[in-house]
Amino acid sequence: MSVREWDGGLPGITGSAWNGVRYVSTWREGGVSQAPWDSLNLGAHVGDDPAAVRENRRRVHAALPAEPLWLEQVHGTDVWQADAGPATSGADGTRMLSAAPCADAAVTCRRGAPLAIMTADCLPVVVADGAGTVLGVAHAGWRGLAAGVLDNTLAALRRQAPSARDWRAWLGPAIGAGDFEVGPEVRAAFVAPDPGAAVHFTPSGRPDHWLADLAGLAARRLALLGVEAVEASGECTYRRADRYFSYRRQARTGRQATLAWLV
Repeated sequence: MSVREWDGGLPGITGSAWNGVRYVSTWREGGVSQAPWDSLNLGAHVGDDPAAVRENRRRVHAALPAEPLWLEQVHGTDVWQADAGPATSGADGTRMLSAAPCADAAVTCRRGAPLAIMTADCLPVVVADGAGTVLGVAHAGWRGLAAGVLDNTLAALRRQAPSARDWRAWLGPAIGAGDFEVGPEVRAAFVAPDPGAAVHFTPSGRPDHWLADLAGLAARRLALLGVEAVEASGECTYRRADRYFSYRRQARTGRQATLAWLV
């Protein structure tokens, strides 16, 4: 487990220092949203006041080298090539809430161009090469993880930087293994194609239900994809109501963000 408080102007955490990369997962404090989205809600799709979301995103932007690339996440496997074209911005210079690309991962080689993943129990994943030349972020809920969002992210990174090596990943805050109870269809989605994934499921006590280790499943998948070093924050969004939004704890809630950029 690797966690340290972020010292770059955002309330949040990061992990070990990486060559050429900065990354942070925000906490829920430091914004203007009212309950139940209090207070640094960054999700524009959860019923919060759009003006509050814009102000929260402005505060995040102020702590970063540029406006982050926000995605419209759909629990899929598409990867957005963030270097492909300019962002659409509003009159105040911030990215318009309706302009987000529909994807669950993004990659870039551009320095000073933050990528963002929003979560509220799903697993945010940051991936980069050892030299810090290419960077990717992914939204790894169980559906996207089982369907190959990390596979597609690594493939996109390798296409963009064919000579990159020494891959590493950081797994941000997500629902912990002791609180993520799932049904048989979730276990089957992982174990049918990879029987070894069964070690990341333990009986929950309810018939045919399991406690799933989402971070463990992601770490296993990353290792199979050739990622040599994987760190996990170990932070549980469900249990840490003081720090994180959690959809399973409270369905009407906000979203925190994991942000990463090349320096």
